[in-house]
Amino acid sequence: MSVLPVVRALSEAVCGLSGAELVVNIHREVADPSAHAYSPGALAELETLAARGRLELQVHDYFDDDQLWDYLSDLDVSVLPYTFGTHSGWLEACHDLGTTVIAPSCGFYSQQRPCLSYGHTQREGLDEESLREALVTAYRTRPAWRATVAGRTAERVRVGAAHRALYTELLE
Repeated sequence: MSVLPVVRALSEAVCGLSGAELVVNIHREVADPSAHAYSPGALAELETLAARGRLELQVHDYFDDDQLWDYLSDLDVSVLPYTFGTHSGWLEACHDLGTTVIAPSCGFYSQQRPCLSYGHTQREGLDEESLREALVTAYRTRPAWRATVAGRTAERVRVGAAHRALYTELLE
């Protein structure tokens, strides 16, 4: 993930959207010197942005499933700050709950589920303008993509059949 460049760009973009607020959630381990994710510089910058009124910073332990679902359900938009990867369980959860996602151009997120996209890769870096445009689109149009039980059931049947066909072919 490349959190700080994305947060910086979002903190600028949100200023121009009446009633919008940027909430940044991070795990407590960012402040724990014994943790792999320890990042005092990142925490300090986020705290500075929060002190300036540019964002609301929430530092907490990992959410359990119920807390995570409640959190995602309360969001209008979730921005994924990934710079690499192929697919996202976070995107799947948001799709199940009807939370709009703004996903980076790296990987296959926009093919995985309906979402808004912005330019962000390890090689190219962050395209701040495309992130701002995606945020403004989400703000203005309020897309409402959500999984249905029937859709998820049909998908499971298709995936199961594809796996069965592949395994059968491999065993022949």
